[in-house]
Amino acid sequence: MNPATALARVFVDELRRCGVTEAVLSPGSRSAPLALAVAAEPRIRLHVRIDERSASYLAIGLARASGRPAVVICTSGTAAAALHPAVLEADAGDVPLLLLTADRPPELRGVGASQTIDQLGLFGRAVRMFAEVGVPEPAAGQVGYWRSLVGRAVAAAADGPVHLNVALREPLVPDADPDWPEPLSGRPADAPWVLMHRQPRTRPPLRDLLGDEPPERGVIVAGDGVADPAAVVQLAAELGWPLLAEPTSGARSGPNAMAGYPLLMADAKFAEERAEVVLTVGRPGLSRALLRWIARAGTHIVVDPAHRWADPTRTAAVVLSDLPVGPGREPTTTSGWLAQWRRAGSVAEAVLDAELAGDPLTEPAVARVLGSALPEGSLLFAAPSRPIRDLELCLPARLGLRVLANRGVNGIDGVVSAAVGAALAHQRGAPAARGGPGRAVALLGDLAYLYDRNGLLFGMSDDRPDLTIVVVDNDGGGIFSMLPQAGVENFERVFGTPHGLDLLADAAVSGLPARTVRTAAELRAALEPSGGLQFVRVATDRAENAALHARLQQSLGAALHA
Repeated sequence: MNPATALARVFVDELRRCGVTEAVLSPGSRSAPLALAVAAEPRIRLHVRIDERSASYLAIGLARASGRPAVVICTSGTAAAALHPAVLEADAGDVPLLLLTADRPPELRGVGASQTIDQLGLFGRAVRMFAEVGVPEPAAGQVGYWRSLVGRAVAAAADGPVHLNVALREPLVPDADPDWPEPLSGRPADAPWVLMHRQPRTRPPLRDLLGDEPPERGVIVAGDGVADPAAVVQLAAELGWPLLAEPTSGARSGPNAMAGYPLLMADAKFAEERAEVVLTVGRPGLSRALLRWIARAGTHIVVDPAHRWADPTRTAAVVLSDLPVGPGREPTTTSGWLAQWRRAGSVAEAVLDAELAGDPLTEPAVARVLGSALPEGSLLFAAPSRPIRDLELCLPARLGLRVLANRGVNGIDGVVSAAVGAALAHQRGAPAARGGPGRAVALLGDLAYLYDRNGLLFGMSDDRPDLTIVVVDNDGGGIFSMLPQAGVENFERVFGTPHGLDLLADAAVSGLPARTVRTAAELRAALEPSGGLQFVRVATDRAENAALHARLQQSLGAALHA
């Protein structure tokens, strides 16, 4: 057996033993041994994409939704470099991702060989682990090395990207010779080469931090990456503190969850009320006004298991690796602080109800319809910029809706691919909901959609999710109309960037059923399962959307301080 084939077969077998179930491949010659090995493994679902950037973001979506490392396989050269944006997202968002980049052997590097770049340490400090695997040789001890290395890589990828650079010499396709100096098999009973046991973290009692009686004026802020959303909701109830939960936290539920809080944080008079304690869980950061408010709190406690804990305000006084244990009681009375927040939250929701009612649909109204209409067990994948912020503003406090987004570096790279991957993993692993797999919807802006149109290029035999892609089409970059750049000279050309494309025709090129909806009723009807991919366009106006947000803030101020 040639060495490249032996390594590839051992690698893929050990990946499967370590729990890997999803792999994404972009075709290439140097990666042929890995491609053939993973295609022959029926227990790993293979996805093939011609564009490495889209492939890597498909893996991001698969990994986010499943919570397990997804593997990306590509050939050498710029193919490997095209993975870099997804690596940065996985790094910042703690997404489990394992990259296998094929490479030329050392004798072909630095001599002008085709498709050869310096791939050693290609992704710098953005990976949890990097290893140059070394050219495989027909020698005893290789199998133990390969299997042990795969086990380390999968373990290291539990909370971020890992890069294995695999140098391969020709021949790159299997031969008829079955001989190898040692057995290629792994441990008995399909066990992994290294069986790892991790000790659970210790949850400190909250009284050790705040004393026997926690202060009344506390707030819990839940951001992206919350490990146990239900425990966050329970702790807020036990403490009697308001809960400000971003959409991707999974914690926007329970009696203390405040919908519409971005309006409250942006109200100067309301934001004067300081909290004695703010406990942040995960990585909050959608609302600048909320971050400014956190910075003014008396004590800031961060809960984040990562060694690079999230503290963009630089005000953390205490950092915990796990959520503290609360007092273990249901409050018998509502404090004045919590009652004040609940009244304000009710005012914010009433303003949203009044301003977003009626047709045609506005951008926040689209998010409000999706957040309320999708049934329990559904997945909602949101693009950055306005869609995720509209959900932060409008998502009601509810159970049973899973919201995901690329909240690591918040770029618009690969959003279509990530949504497809998340839907595939969600519908593979989620329990049946209402007679079928969990429903999946993606909420995107037009530029995010156009930036990753290649995400809709599937292989003929690849799985396709039941996914409705809802695109808010305002003919450009809508978020800039709400930033200081709005109105400056040459705004439209360098910020607004109108594209003038017919998005329905563009979707039809990819074979997607496509339609435009104008009303909330039409949007709800379009959310019914289609058995595949479908495209829904909602036309909006950037200037009108900016005016609507200003009106929402004014109405909130008038109602709150009347």
